[in-house]
Amino acid sequence: MSSFFKSLIRAISGFLQNKTKSRLLFLFIICIVALAEFTVLGIARRTFVFYTIDNGVLVVEDRMLKRSSSRETNLTRYIEEALLGPVSPVLLPLFPRDTKLRSLLFRNGVAYIDFSIAAALPPEEGGESLINFRTLYGGILRNFPYVKEVRFFVNGNAAFATELGYKES
Repeated sequence: MSSFFKSLIRAISGFLQNKTKSRLLFLFIICIVALAEFTVLGIARRTFVFYTIDNGVLVVEDRMLKRSSSRETNLTRYIEEALLGPVSPVLLPLFPRDTKLRSLLFRNGVAYIDFSIAAALPPEEGGESLINFRTLYGGILRNFPYVKEVRFFVNGNAAFATELGYKES
């Protein structure tokens, strides 16, 4: 048995003496570890949309979010990231900094999202509330194909129902 281990060690050391083979082996190990980490952590890429100061042009910003089996949890994480604002300091936030997500409910393809009262005001940095809600509305529909409609509420009251074209249910 000990001769088996000695011959195995000799074979491995002979393999690793070749720089090209050893580098390829280490690269392979790193790829396997990265794939395992990705699978275990369940990170998924979601696209967040913000607009810049320059003439209200939309800018796409990607962020990594932890994947969940719950659709409501995925939507909640997306909304909370959107409320944090953009990473770049030259981009405008969609909502005032004081805006909080009060509740989120997803039923039969419709997301019911209730914000704190601060969401009704435009951000101090500039922008219009209706455009900001439309941007978030479009981002939700684009990133979550299972969401067919989004209903926004501010402090329990329907927000921009006619402007966003809510369907009668």
